[in-house]
Order: sequence, then structure tokens, then C-alpha cells
Amino acid sequence: MNIEELRDYCLSLKEAVEYMPFEDEYLIFKIFDKWFAIIPLNDPVLKITVKCDPSEAIDLRERYHSVEPAWHFNKKFWNSITLNGDMNDETVKHWIRHSIKEVLKKLPKRIQSEYLENNPLSLE
Repeated sequence: MNIEELRDYCLSLKEAVEYMPFEDEYLIFKIFDKWFAIIPLNDPVLKITVKCDPSEAIDLRERYHSVEPAWHFNKKFWNSITLNGDMNDETVKHWIRHSIKEVLKKLPKRIQSEYLENNPLSLE
């Protein structure tokens, strides 16, 4: 996956918008004003940082060489995934959707319900 495909996928998700608060350093994706994915633009290697359930964050780091604790984020909840490594594109997309689920869990139930209406994501 290249950066354009990654960007297009993130923007294809319901309510996703892109945001660049730090000049040209990071491309940030959010729903309901909450970040779910960050792409560093000045890194020589394509990476994406996503929010994870704490119980799964460490497991991912142990399972994939391409996953590491996210720099400058709470390492309990955030992982950085190097693309085109040992995690295939469909699995990367899964963890992007998982990140949205983690963000939704912190939002009011009404917003969760509206988001999940006619949307395949589940908060299980």
C-alpha cells in the first residue's frame, strides 16, 4: 500500500476527515473531532499510528515486527505500523477500523448508535 491508497482508505470510512494541525509534518484522520490515525509525512518509511485496545496493543507488537509503540503517544493505547512489512494491507485496514472502534467507545451512546447505523463496524 502506498500513501495515496492509505489516505483514500482512511477517508472512505464513515465520518472520517483529514486534518493537518502541524504544518506538513503529520496527516491526521479523525471522526467526531477525535483522532483515529496519524501518518507522519517526513518519515522515510511509510507508517500509520492507530489506537488499540490495551490488551491487544502488546500482542500486536509481539506478533509483528512492523508494529511498535507509537512515538509521542500513550504507548498503552497507540501503536505505529510500518507499511509493506510483515503485516498485509487487509490486516492494516482491520487495525484502522479497530482504531475507530476504540475512539467510538469513548463517545456518547447516541453518537455510537448513529455512527453504527448502516455501518458494518461493531463495538464488540
